[in-house]
Amino acid sequence: MSTPPPELVSYLESVPTPHILIDPRYRILAANAAYRRQFGTGASVIGRTCHEVSHHFERPCDQSGESCPMAMARESGQRERVLHLHHTAHGEAYVNIELVPLMNALGEQAFFVEKMEELHGAEGMQSQHGLVGRSPAFRKMLELVSRVGPSKAAVLLVGESGTGKELVARAIHEASPRARSPLVVVECSSLTETLFESELFGHERGAFTGATASKAGLVESASGGTLFLDEVGDIPLPMQVKLLRLLETGTYRRVGSTALRQADIRIVSATHRDLAARVASGLFREDLLHRLGVFPIRLPPLRERMEDLPLLVQSLLSRVAPDRAFSISEEGMAQLMRYPFSGNIRELRNVLERLTLLCEGDVATAAHVDMALGASLVLQGRDAVVAPPAARALLRNPTLRESDNAAFLATVSQHRGTKPELAAKLGISERSLYRRLKAMRLDGGAR
Repeated sequence: MSTPPPELVSYLESVPTPHILIDPRYRILAANAAYRRQFGTGASVIGRTCHEVSHHFERPCDQSGESCPMAMARESGQRERVLHLHHTAHGEAYVNIELVPLMNALGEQAFFVEKMEELHGAEGMQSQHGLVGRSPAFRKMLELVSRVGPSKAAVLLVGESGTGKELVARAIHEASPRARSPLVVVECSSLTETLFESELFGHERGAFTGATASKAGLVESASGGTLFLDEVGDIPLPMQVKLLRLLETGTYRRVGSTALRQADIRIVSATHRDLAARVASGLFREDLLHRLGVFPIRLPPLRERMEDLPLLVQSLLSRVAPDRAFSISEEGMAQLMRYPFSGNIRELRNVLERLTLLCEGDVATAAHVDMALGASLVLQGRDAVVAPPAARALLRNPTLRESDNAAFLATVSQHRGTKPELAAKLGISERSLYRRLKAMRLDGGAR
């Protein structure tokens, strides 16, 4: 194994961010204190390969389906950056890796220094907070988030409703130098033309009827941090020019004031609308679109990242049913995997919350999932004919309790096994099953 210069090892030890030193054969020669604190798992990493430590791979990343910063640096001869899913003492985490090749006297790449920074707000495992996923579509989006986060560039998030645009905006904010300052959310679709300017820029006392005191606007509240304009496509056309002026000059005026104020904010905006089509229709300013969309990021709909669904289910259940050891049967999960989820993650959360109400036990069956999905069909105004068999009861009946009874009756009538087997199929205890059979006068059937 190569022996690194002691001066280099001493320098890395003094650096406050996690760094490791690697030789051309991928072996870790040194790991500084910051690395050991943040990414250490108890065992020493010295002498082990970086791909084995980071990913538990037997072969280098580029031979295992991952991007390899060392392979990229060998080809380019310069600094390279990638986003990796890294094993840590707390599980897997997304980590920004910046690798720098170090040359010897012959101009050969003798060592590689790797700097690591965890990308906050995103997880590759179950999490109660933040973005969760491992699919290629999710990781492609996250790579863009990690690239633009540390910059000052205006970011435009484009995606269907329910894809998690506010969570992505928060991840961008937390990856920026402004992370210690506020992230202020502006719900553009809820602001009328008369309210928009006052809410965004603030107003002086007496500026209009009811303005009994001066008030700071959301731009001022976000000073030093990030202003997130959600559903920016709904901003009234007359107000768009004032927002454009803020973006172009970094200045604004409170309503009722002539004094210019300086804004110290980073703009992140989001929309589910086709802004190019709105520009063509005269409903959105083209110059504003270009100002907001310096760095556009498309958020994939749930149907493009269905391999993330089991992880999302675990994470969402920990929020909607924190006091229950609630899970979904294999057949129930298969039902969810086949559903298109036009409302994306927001619809998935609604379905899961519905499941926890429909299921008395701790395991939701395929029948429970049918009913929960049937309610989604009701919201979409679709006919009962298109619903799964158990969901049709919900479409016909006015309450969840009635639909639950209908599904219960259907399951009992089709069951040919024992009562313990029936209870397991329904996801309830045997005691609950007997109580319910008695209440519905169904003492026969299963044994």
